[in-house]
Order: sequence, then structure tokens, then C-alpha cells
Amino acid sequence: MQVDKNKACLVTIDDDQAGQRIDNFLVKHLKGVPKSHIYRLLRSGQVRVNSGRKKPHYKLQPGDILRIPPVRIAENETNQIPSSIIQTLKNSILFEDNNIIAINKPSGIAVHKGSGLRFGIIEAFRQIYPERSLELVHRLDRETSGCLLLAKNRQILAQLHELLRHEKIVRIEKTYTALLSGQWLDGKKTIDIGISKVKRSGEHMMQTDESGDRAVSHFEPLEIFERCSLMKITIETGRTHQIRVHAQHCNHPVIGDSKYGDKKTNQFFRELGLKRLFLHAQQLHLPLADPITINAPLSDDLELLLKQLKQTL
Repeated sequence: MQVDKNKACLVTIDDDQAGQRIDNFLVKHLKGVPKSHIYRLLRSGQVRVNSGRKKPHYKLQPGDILRIPPVRIAENETNQIPSSIIQTLKNSILFEDNNIIAINKPSGIAVHKGSGLRFGIIEAFRQIYPERSLELVHRLDRETSGCLLLAKNRQILAQLHELLRHEKIVRIEKTYTALLSGQWLDGKKTIDIGISKVKRSGEHMMQTDESGDRAVSHFEPLEIFERCSLMKITIETGRTHQIRVHAQHCNHPVIGDSKYGDKKTNQFFRELGLKRLFLHAQQLHLPLADPITINAPLSDDLELLLKQLKQTL
């Protein structure tokens, strides 16, 4: 939606936009306008729905006519994302149809802005597709690469969120590839232990906790090297830092992990050329009416490291 900052505009809510809270809708579409100002517009009645005032929690309905008053939008908002990043993300698209976009997320780019970050994946794709109401279906850690899904409408977003729920028999299957420290000798192993948040040295981290949110990860060795193990990991839940915390719990932290990993091991692999976390969302299987399986190839730097390791066997 294009907003003219110099005059009021009327927006007719369609089926894709319906169901959203009005405050969330305005935050998304009035790019560059502080949230405090948006809430001030709602409180003062300058934003109207069908000529009437609405509270921030009001959920938009199909056919609602939303009046948005003149607002001051931050200059150069659309230019804040470097063109090189935009092009990299365009090139990362693995699959696209009328409902979803699947990308091979590069390591080092956050999925959304915040905590000092001016932009993330979702902000970039909203710039690429300004006519779409794009939303993240799920998240990946900033340093994790691989399959990431974006929804083009609220109907598919709700459907995919339902398929992400742990208790569902039919759900989205998530498969990761990771390089773990040390030789994994336990064969296939399931880690079913809760995870909770903890603050250490002023930093928010996660930890295994029997009373925490349930988290289930399945580990399977693919190749064992002298100092590390290449693993296939499938997860039933999507807790924050789940694989990284479960790997640490098994005394085989993910290589390149600055939060939960081993410093000496990370330094050794840094000298081999690894500058990032070796955790990659390899595959997503979406059990829709027409099932979709999306595969994301490893980046060149990860492939090169594996080649080096195989040469030492």
C-alpha cells in the first residue's frame, strides 16, 4: 500500500488484510512512523474505520473503509536497505507461488529488524513486494542459514501456523544440517527436554530445563570426522536456539556457536576458514493439499569446509 504523507487516504480492507489488529496494520504500512505516533493517531480519532473511532485492538473486517490521516513518513525509508542486500535476497528465492515465498536465507542477516538492526529479511521483502501483505511464517537465528518461509496472505499464514504446532500428527517437517564438535558416537538419538530463558553476564540465553517449554530434537550422524561430526537434525518444536542448546546439552555444541559453543574448537575451525555458525535449515516439507518440499543447498563456505574435512580422512 502506498501512503501519501501529504493527504489523507482511504483504504478498503480486503480478505487478505482482514483479521489483523488495526494497530499492527498501521505499523506495517506506515513505514517510518514511530509506534507512539500511530497510537496517538488512534487515540485522537484521526484514524477512522467506517467513519468511526476504533481502539488499537480492533480487528479489521473485509470491506472496512480505513481513513489514514496525513502523516510524516521518515525520508529515505525505502532506501535504507542496501541494493546489494536486496539483490542477494532476490537471488536467494528457492520457490514461489501465489501463497508463499521460500528463500535460502543467508547467514548473518536477521529475519526482522530490532535490537539496533535497521532491517531484516521481512522488511527487505516488503520493499521488494510493496503490494503484498508479507509475513514471516517462522524464524531462524540470525547466524543460521537455509529454508525460510514467508506468507503472501493471512489465510496461508494461519494454515501454516497450524501445521507448525507440535501436537499435530500432520505438521511441517524441518530438517537441519549441522557440524557438531567432537565425534558423535550415540547413533540416532532423540533429545526431549524443555528449554527456558536465563540471563548470564547481562546476556539473554537459553538453557535446558525440565520445567521449561517442551523441545524435541532428533539427531542422526551423517559423517564422523576426527574432531567433529556432520549431523542431520529434525525438530518437532521450534524453541529459541533449540538445536544449539540441545547440542550443547549433549556435549557436542554446534561449531562456530559463539553463545553455546567451545571457544578453542571455534578458533580451530576459524583458522580453517569457517567464519560463521555451521547450522543450516536444509529442508522443509509442507503437507498441504499439494505437498511442497523445499531444499536449500549449503553455501560455498560450508561446502568448502566439508571438502577439507573429507580430505583428511
